[in-house]
Amino acid sequence: MEAPGFSKEEQARLVARIQAHVQDEFDLELGRFEAEGVAAFFSNVLGPQFYNRGLHDAQALLTKQVDLFNDAVYQLERTSET
Repeated sequence: MEAPGFSKEEQARLVARIQAHVQDEFDLELGRFEAEGVAAFFSNVLGPQFYNRGLHDAQALLTKQVDLFNDAVYQLERTSET
């Protein structure tokens, strides 16, 4: 069972990290299949949250940059002399 969106190499590294973490923190040994299940579960549950947060952060940054651009353009406006 693979976590969605990861290459085989990324999946293998993720599984190894999960196995090491569970061993270190809880003194439990997870097999590859169990660790893949944990990775898939958290990827499915948390993945959309992190993705949406990233979109929100990108939108906020872009909005700020557009505001700065608009301010710069406004400062370039010239008034007509009558």
